[in-house]
Amino acid sequence: MLAELALQEAIAQVGEEHEFEPGEVIMDYGDYIRFVPLVIDGSIKVLRQSAESGNELFLYYLNAGETCAMAFTCCMMHKKSEIRTIAEDKTTIISIPLKSMEDWMSRYPSWKNFIMISYNNRFQELFNALDNIAFLRMDERLLKYLANKSRTLSSKELGITHQEIARELNASREAVSRLLKKLERANLLSLGRNKITLLKSPEQLEDFALD
Repeated sequence: MLAELALQEAIAQVGEEHEFEPGEVIMDYGDYIRFVPLVIDGSIKVLRQSAESGNELFLYYLNAGETCAMAFTCCMMHKKSEIRTIAEDKTTIISIPLKSMEDWMSRYPSWKNFIMISYNNRFQELFNALDNIAFLRMDERLLKYLANKSRTLSSKELGITHQEIARELNASREAVSRLLKKLERANLLSLGRNKITLLKSPEQLEDFALD
């Protein structure tokens, strides 16, 4: 979508490259957002925190070739961040400053299209997150979460604890551990110390239903 040569040259001129290690916070709650990230490599996890309870909920991943529409909105409106973004694995981004973003919206059709498509994709991700909470059982949410994480990392070995999963699904650790044990007995995954190894493909996980 960013195929215009003039736009590519503009990105190269004003963009700054940043690298983040797995688990490193890129943007935190309350930060003023001065740039929009273009993900070049790796993936970013986006979380939302409840103002009342302080609990966090996983929203979606940003992968290579994508940007964060919520960051774009906060940046344009000079609002503080209402999300936290964390590098899921080794991640490289190009940061685009506010002045350039505003200018490019009218100057480069491909940039405008890129931003509008990003808005649509992120809204769809948010709708999916709401649907998962409202309409799926906890075991179905957990299976979708593991499948999505596996796709994002292109790996069946997931370095994550039961507590981290519980926090991102806004569930109790006991409930998550109990369901993971059931999935292990069903030969869908293998549990290790701070690690979960999937024994099925993401598609097979999403199609599976516990009794």
